[in-house]
Amino acid sequence: MSAASCLLTEDQFLCSICLDVFTDPVTIPCGHNFCKACISEHWDRNIPSQCPNCKKVFNIKPELQVNTFISEMAAQFRQSAQQKASSSSSEQQVVKPGEVPCDVCTGTRLKALKSCLVCLESYCETHLERHLTRPGLKKHQLIDPEENLESRMCVKHDKLLELFCKTDQVCVCMLCTVSDHKTHDVVPLKEGYEGKKAELGKTEAEIQQMIQKRRLKIQEMNLSVELSKEGADREIADGVQVFTALKESVERSQAELIDTIKEKQRETEEQAEGFIKELEQEISELKKRSSDVEQLSRSEDQLHLLQSFTSLNAAPPTKNWTEVRVRPPSYEGTVRRAVAQLEETLSKQMKKLLEVELKRVQQYEVEVELKRVQQYEVEVTLDPDTAHPNLILSDDGKQVKHCDVRKNLPDNPERFDFCVCVLAKQSFSSGRFYFEVQVKGKTQWDLGVVRESINRKGQISGTPQDGYWMILFRNGNKYQAFAGPAVRLSLKSQPEKVGVFVDYEEGLVSFYDVDAAALIYSFTGCCFKEKLYPYFCPSNNKGGKNSAPLIISPVNHTE
Repeated sequence: MSAASCLLTEDQFLCSICLDVFTDPVTIPCGHNFCKACISEHWDRNIPSQCPNCKKVFNIKPELQVNTFISEMAAQFRQSAQQKASSSSSEQQVVKPGEVPCDVCTGTRLKALKSCLVCLESYCETHLERHLTRPGLKKHQLIDPEENLESRMCVKHDKLLELFCKTDQVCVCMLCTVSDHKTHDVVPLKEGYEGKKAELGKTEAEIQQMIQKRRLKIQEMNLSVELSKEGADREIADGVQVFTALKESVERSQAELIDTIKEKQRETEEQAEGFIKELEQEISELKKRSSDVEQLSRSEDQLHLLQSFTSLNAAPPTKNWTEVRVRPPSYEGTVRRAVAQLEETLSKQMKKLLEVELKRVQQYEVEVELKRVQQYEVEVTLDPDTAHPNLILSDDGKQVKHCDVRKNLPDNPERFDFCVCVLAKQSFSSGRFYFEVQVKGKTQWDLGVVRESINRKGQISGTPQDGYWMILFRNGNKYQAFAGPAVRLSLKSQPEKVGVFVDYEEGLVSFYDVDAAALIYSFTGCCFKEKLYPYFCPSNNKGGKNSAPLIISPVNHTE
């Protein structure tokens, strides 16, 4: 029996109604075998009794008896299949939380590999085999494993949801199209799926664009906070410096006032001391004479008194002190004059400080603005299809220079044929963008942006009216903005790297000296209605004097 069972296949023990191995198999008069419960239920629903396979009709419902031979063979096959499934289960994954389990497995349930939309069951690798090998089951629609397969059935008609009603935006079955959705726009599920997937793709792109805008806004806000902190630190330092200078001026003026008053007091004291010294000297002499007079007056020697009287009677020279005064100095107006002088000094200092502060603020504002626009850096590479035949482009599309040898290139409509110019591959029709170009070592160049429809053949005017927004450098010292008419630009230093910023909706094109963090020029109030392309003109090499290339450089955000 064991050897024989090895020659039997699973199909021989499957009930054609439940598609599972026989349980209590019975043989009906036509010779076909079914599970007893399956054929009984089938005949209860269908009258008259009929064989599901050969359609033979039985006017009298046959009495069903379990076929013990087939039952034993089926049981043995089931046991063999279970042993086989058990031995292979170690190689298959046991279902984990969150995964879809096989609906057929008993005992240890394995992870389902596929779900059948016809059988509404999910199968592991072992139980999926019949759907991959049996002709009848191979036609069933398999999908990635999914729970709640009942949700794919029409609740009204118990049929597979295989259509999509575009009118009501719901999934329907075939029977729905002849009832509730008869006049509606109904398409196959796949077509509806592809349409919605395309919409989702568009929505996802819009969401990503919104996310990117908000990320840029976050970067802008973080930059604003960072620049605010830098500005606050710088302002505090400058404020401390200014007030320290003012404090020193006040203290210096205070010291000068005190010194002036003390000097006057010292002069008064010195004058009084001189007078007192003189007076004390006269008093000393007068006391001596008084002593002589007293002594002579006691003398009883008549001759001596008379002889000494004449010399003693002569008064010693003394000053008339009646009008002599030590007058206290007048301090009236001293403080007022000192304060007035201080005000004048502070006013001059404040004027100088305000001029310096204004220049510093203007410089700081440009630095802040430059850092802000640098956040809108875009990738820019040169387009060889637009380059004049005398231009040489680097392999990476980042450098361009002029050479005397004219290359033999097709004269396509995009190519400049007179002016030695080239455009970028990238175009921009909304938002903001920024790029930087190294111009170090050059004596002539043009930079800017142009609209798509510019004339690229023959001589060009280069004005905004003709679709050009650019600045140029000539003869090693002259800068101009082609604003129609041209505007002469006065720069403090010669830029080595130029930044170009465009705000499409705002109608703004600005040029910056990156290293000096200075604004060179801005075109304002522009009206953009076409795509804009970055524009580069290295100009003629002038016999090697202007041979340096224009180089599209990455932005250094740490500067």
